[in-house]
Amino acid sequence: MATTEHPSPGRLRAWMLEGLSDMGKGHAHQAPPDAEAAPEHKGQRWYRVMCLTGVDYFSTLGYQPGIAALAAGLLSPVATIVLVIVTLAGALPVYRRVAEESPHGEGSIAMLERLLSFWKGKLFVLTLLGFAATDFLITITLSAADASTHLVENPHLTSALHDRQMVITLVLVALLGAVFLKGFLEAIGVAVALVVVYLGLNVVVVAVGLWHVVTEGHVVTDWADALTAEHGNVFVMIGVSLLVFPKLALGLSGFETGVAVMPHVQGDPDDTAEHPGGRIRDTKKLLTTAALIMSVFLIATSFITTVLIPEKEFESGGQANGRALAYLAHEYLGNAFGTVYDVSTIAILWFAGASAMAGLLNLMPRYLPRYGMAPHWARAVRPMVIVFTLVAFLVTWIFDADVDAQGGAYATGVLVLMSSAAIAVTIAARRARQRGWTVGFAVISAILLYVTVVNVIERPDGVKIGACFIAGIILISLLSRLARAFELRVTSVTLDPMAERFIRDMASRRIRFIANEPDQRDKAEYRDKIEQIRQDNDMPGGDFVFVEVTVVDPSEFESGLTVRGEVLHGRYRVLTLESSSISNALAALLLHTRDSTDCIPHIYFEWTEGNPFANFLRFFLFGQGEVAPVTREVLREAEPDRDRRPRVHTG
Repeated sequence: MATTEHPSPGRLRAWMLEGLSDMGKGHAHQAPPDAEAAPEHKGQRWYRVMCLTGVDYFSTLGYQPGIAALAAGLLSPVATIVLVIVTLAGALPVYRRVAEESPHGEGSIAMLERLLSFWKGKLFVLTLLGFAATDFLITITLSAADASTHLVENPHLTSALHDRQMVITLVLVALLGAVFLKGFLEAIGVAVALVVVYLGLNVVVVAVGLWHVVTEGHVVTDWADALTAEHGNVFVMIGVSLLVFPKLALGLSGFETGVAVMPHVQGDPDDTAEHPGGRIRDTKKLLTTAALIMSVFLIATSFITTVLIPEKEFESGGQANGRALAYLAHEYLGNAFGTVYDVSTIAILWFAGASAMAGLLNLMPRYLPRYGMAPHWARAVRPMVIVFTLVAFLVTWIFDADVDAQGGAYATGVLVLMSSAAIAVTIAARRARQRGWTVGFAVISAILLYVTVVNVIERPDGVKIGACFIAGIILISLLSRLARAFELRVTSVTLDPMAERFIRDMASRRIRFIANEPDQRDKAEYRDKIEQIRQDNDMPGGDFVFVEVTVVDPSEFESGLTVRGEVLHGRYRVLTLESSSISNALAALLLHTRDSTDCIPHIYFEWTEGNPFANFLRFFLFGQGEVAPVTREVLREAEPDRDRRPRVHTG
């Protein structure tokens, strides 16, 4: 429904808007009119996409063993086994179900969105998006900061790079953004190479570590004796492991991005948008394979680091602090191999932000533009990459590139999203009358909620940071929607045969519509309305068609419009419409009528009583209010040519 002419975009603008994100498109969405269409993205094999999520998930091996050692001490291997059980028996089934219920990458947010409508649904989604932004953006900044820490603490580089961590972190974030500005396929290619090399080097470190454990049998005996002396029996060990488990929650990261990048999984040739069975199957393979690989590495690395590294080295200032496996690589395989391992760890920690960036590029364009809470260009990849990179710069500067300072916010974002996913699949199972799955998912939800609450109590800074993201998203979103209040937001207009007949009949004369707020819809209502319009506009006669708009969900921003025609009381022709906004629906109908008949339509209103500002708020929040001037303003923005603009009359 083109209404305006747009100039040819400049080269930079065309490049910025080129290839609108598949992740951000929906069935009812339109690309910006001056953007070039992107070729349909065919996806990648599931194991390649797994590497993209794996740079986040697997990279936690760079710091997870050290975190477990600090949190649980000698109990680190036992606590890690608890983490693996929660991963395989809790998080994995939850996200396999999420992949099934939400196969286009919206994740649990879309599942919960369907439960709520109106503004409360939008605000709820914006809150979850705030936690998602916390999770993904802190992943970018924390991973880059940890990569710079490994670089600065390398024995060969400590003196040269001392006090340069902030600069190095900002450079790494900028390089990550540059990769995504170049193209998404390049990001997947880099991720595959990094994951293969990093996991291969970790296999070597783990194998050598286990060999030393076997050949130096006393280390296991010493560890077992110390463990028994400290905790007494196995039941106490399990109990303490459950208590410290929330501190190990970072080992659960990776599942949310696993479903967020789901649209990039290739699937089967016969997959459709409605039934992407192959994509769902392969995403489940992705999630399961990643979880199994990570579980094996988590148990093995926590065991060898606990029994082979002195406890004091894990503490702040120790050589194994935040780099336990790198410590073993240098200790048992020499500085040459250790440096190669450091480089690999630095690279994958840096690129761990790639999966987070992919998650942001998938989630934000799916929701904010559809809510009218972001400009049209927010559906394009490159502008969003620049925005997210700048925000990552700000977060890095605020936290001074400190890994520990960002850990609480990261864990909070991860746990809130996982808890919401568990609740979403519990509700989905209950609606499907699957009693066993409902009970199982409810138990998982309770466990994850417990972990979330404990984490918030111990590290409240995570909630504070998340609240800042939420407040920022809501404020910017509402301001954006306010700025776009008078934008024509009807994506299509469809008339039924009776409505087409009404407009075709009027096209031979003058097309006149009367905007009517339906009340009793009896004969007297329509007779009196016509008489009032004639008196107000001093018209002795005229052929009119009534237009009645019913507001459905005023919080929706964009939607298609279906127009139905009917004859009431044997003589009054009425067009009925359903829309989120009366003024937008009327403006869209007028423009469609003009384009289909090549005649300028007229529409007649009566003034709405009340304060103009209050009426504007009613329009902004509830889709009603001062209809006449708002309809005229929507038409003015949509059609700058006054001679071609439909006429609005108010009496």
